[in-house]
Amino acid sequence: MKGFIALQWKGDLSAAERISVLERIFPRQFDNNYRGHKLALWLFAILVLMQLGISLSSIFDTYNVVRSADGISLDTFTSTGAQTVVSITALLGLSQLLLASLGVMALIRYRAMIPFIYVLLLVAYFGKKWIQLVKPIVRTGTPPATYVNVVLITLLLAGLTLSLCRQTSRLESTAK
Repeated sequence: MKGFIALQWKGDLSAAERISVLERIFPRQFDNNYRGHKLALWLFAILVLMQLGISLSSIFDTYNVVRSADGISLDTFTSTGAQTVVSITALLGLSQLLLASLGVMALIRYRAMIPFIYVLLLVAYFGKKWIQLVKPIVRTGTPPATYVNVVLITLLLAGLTLSLCRQTSRLESTAK
């Protein structure tokens, strides 16, 4: 099969291969030399665009995001409490926008940073999930954001895995 792409990912990693994976996540310098699978780049671009959209809607359409996507009934709060929830949601949107901006920067100029950004986004999502378990928010029903987050976390895990895989062409792998 001409143009076949093979991944070098073994179930049992040697110590040198584990160091290599850590060096891909935390490279000595951030340059534009990306070493992972190209599919991870495409997933990353999609995830960054989604993150930009989510963060911008959280900042500029906060009332609708809180009510519909997050499933928080603002009617149960006092007017001051509702304003606080809306303000905190917009602030959270700003922090998401900053993370998405790092992703844009990685796509444009510092592609070696992509595995690190995948890890950073996963830590942010799992951190939010843990906080929501410890300090739950009363919601009405199952908000759509729940399903969106499951998809995002799945794509982030797949993208991280692909970004850590070495990509070689079939010709290179048969020459070894």
